[in-house]
Amino acid sequence: MEKKRPVRCQVAVVGGNTCSEEVFQIAYTVGAELAARGAWLICGGLGGVMEAVSRGATENGGHAIGILPGYDHDSANRWLSAAIATGLGHARNVVVVAAGHVVIALPGAHGTAAEVHLARVLGRPVVALSAWGEIPGVQEVSDPRVAVELALKLCRRCHASDHEERGNDELLQSS
Repeated sequence: MEKKRPVRCQVAVVGGNTCSEEVFQIAYTVGAELAARGAWLICGGLGGVMEAVSRGATENGGHAIGILPGYDHDSANRWLSAAIATGLGHARNVVVVAAGHVVIALPGAHGTAAEVHLARVLGRPVVALSAWGEIPGVQEVSDPRVAVELALKLCRRCHASDHEERGNDELLQSS
């Protein structure tokens, strides 16, 4: 019988294309924590929160995939491992959240709100960092490390063997 390749958690991180220094640091920490735990980051690939989380992931040995709204690969932030140009405009938001097994949402505006709602429509768990807690089904936390831990617990596609491979079996025991 053929052994299945372990599936890594794909975590979509959404947030504003501009952000304060405080939110930038929170997003960077989310990216760094995702990288440390072996999860793959999916984001919108542009600036603000997307750039910060991508930087956090790649500077810490992780992978950051950007789903771009336009056809121009040059619009991507420089911290992405891969940029996927879609030409879909705002419709790419559904691709971003659909690509994640779980979504972490940071502060943003209308596009981020749309992503949070789309994630819930698609049945994706959403962990929010100091925002979006009023949306039904969204679990709000205030610490980026707690957000990543909770997101990985909620990630239905992460298999036990995948966590054990990286020494993260404590996540499974506390689920």
